[in-house]
Amino acid sequence: MLNWLLEWQFLWPGMVHIATTLVALSVRAVLLRLLSRWLGRESRSLLLAAVRVPSILWCLVLGFFVAIEVAELPQRLIDQLNLALLAATIFSVTVTLANLVSSLITRAGERGALHGQITGLARTSARVTILAVGLLIILSALGVHITPLLTALGVGGLAVALALQDTLSNLFAGVHLLADKPIRVGDYVKFSEGGVEGFVIDVGWRSTRVRTLLSNVIILPNQTVARSTITNYHLPDERVGLPIKLTVPLGVSPERVRSLLFEEANTAVAAVPGIVAEPPPAVWLMPGFGEYGLEFTVIVWVAKFVDQYEVQTQLRARIADRLHSEGIEIPVPVRTIRVEQAVGSPADVGQRVTGG
Repeated sequence: MLNWLLEWQFLWPGMVHIATTLVALSVRAVLLRLLSRWLGRESRSLLLAAVRVPSILWCLVLGFFVAIEVAELPQRLIDQLNLALLAATIFSVTVTLANLVSSLITRAGERGALHGQITGLARTSARVTILAVGLLIILSALGVHITPLLTALGVGGLAVALALQDTLSNLFAGVHLLADKPIRVGDYVKFSEGGVEGFVIDVGWRSTRVRTLLSNVIILPNQTVARSTITNYHLPDERVGLPIKLTVPLGVSPERVRSLLFEEANTAVAAVPGIVAEPPPAVWLMPGFGEYGLEFTVIVWVAKFVDQYEVQTQLRARIADRLHSEGIEIPVPVRTIRVEQAVGSPADVGQRVTGG
């Protein structure tokens, strides 16, 4: 009889545990099915992937809770077992929330709402924050006083922040650059700080790397980049207006020169690689009169910033040849110097000197 009672004392909690777990698993299956119907496709896949496995553990823990309550065990042992199960549950929920938030941030990055590097930092920061809060809750549930721990962490964090002030400044400047996107990898930019210009090849957490046209890589701290006035030649698009200035003699008809320049610019659109047809070329007669003649500006648009150098070479040569064939010479500065001799000397002699 005594043996039967002992066997029943251990058998009954086991049966209760199995029954409770099976009921909980059935309720879990119904809830997951309802969630799959109510939620959208993307939300359903994220949420179900996050809770599918942990929810099995929660069902098992619930079964253990009920089994412990019906088991005839010493109260001290029951309290310890309940505390261990509570800590396991909190840890499981914490990991589930961290995975769910990480998945949501990743999905936001895939949609283009966040930059790839920002997504990585946000995902890591969110996971660490959620896990840290969960750990503090577990310690509090286990009876550990977390107030001294929080105080120590605060003082230590302040000391670390003071020691890494420059590093943190560059870090937050990098976050600003990646979030605001004034520059992107592949853009041709110019910074007011130091006059650095070139192609952006990387925007990191501490520094930004720029490759110049001579293929040299310049590394700038993010704080310097964020403080600079930035000229981005790839925004709003990669097309760049290229002005070419020239001067013609005052005696030439402005309309004739403008017509010749406009014709040559339109011909160059199809003949010179790098020039785009839209927007179309333009020729302007600048306000006022120049010191040596009429000043014109020819505007053409090039596909990319680096195309301007070859376009300038060819277009200037074509304009110079066309003006020369039309008998229009580009004036050069002429300076007259008058030399006066001493009293009693022969008449003043004037000398004309031509200079560049």
